Amino acid sequence: MKINLEALEAVNDLPDVILSTLPNNTVVKEGEMLAGTKVIPLVVQEEVLLEAEKIAAEAGSIIKVLPFLEKKISIIITGNEVYKGRIKDAFGPVLSEKILPYGSKVLEVDYAPDDADVIAEKIILSVEKGADIILVSGGMSVDPDDVTPLGIRLSGAEIVKYGSPVLPGAMFLMAYRGNVAVLGMPACGMYFRTTVLDLLLPLLLVGERISRRDIVKLAHGGLCRSCPRCRYPNCTFGIGVSQK
Repeated sequence: MKINLEALEAVNDLPDVILSTLPNNTVVKEGEMLAGTKVIPLVVQEEVLLEAEKIAAEAGSIIKVLPFLEKKISIIITGNEVYKGRIKDAFGPVLSEKILPYGSKVLEVDYAPDDADVIAEKIILSVEKGADIILVSGGMSVDPDDVTPLGIRLSGAEIVKYGSPVLPGAMFLMAYRGNVAVLGMPACGMYFRTTVLDLLLPLLLVGERISRRDIVKLAHGGLCRSCPRCRYPNCTFGIGVSQK
């Protein structure tokens, strides 16, 4: 759901009328109520309504719903233990489960050791296979053996931002290799139901490009309350994404 915030505020700045909406960039489903409008007194001047209509017409639309695009997504799981078969991959299924409800498909799940050059090669190969989005998991902290950020850089991807003001999700990396989004996924994505990925993935899947400023804005509402029963998105987590 996309809202023209300037037009929304202009309507509500008029006397005697209001227009209330869900937050900008909310993921919505068919049949959901997205907005409500009302005149405050029993009688309102016609000029006020005409002005509200003019604001909406000039904006093109105050509220619109964009369909999710079918994207091809590659998942690259890094780490010597998984690559050599010492432990079972638990990250691939978690990431795949997040992707499928949006109508996109997993192009492939590939594996790489803790070797920056190999990780870079895997990313380049995924791009050549037609991936629109590449999720690279593991090796995102600052330990000497964690080389995923370097591997992403060596692939030729331009780093937008390493680190996000979101908990869980601080060790997140956003990059682009041309028009292909490359996301470095922190380990928390395997253990927490909702992370920074849940905030940014819907934007990518409607064709938007994530900027450094977009990530910085996530600080407002970036702290998850870790409720015993997760109610996301009906909570404060991720409200910063509505400012995009």
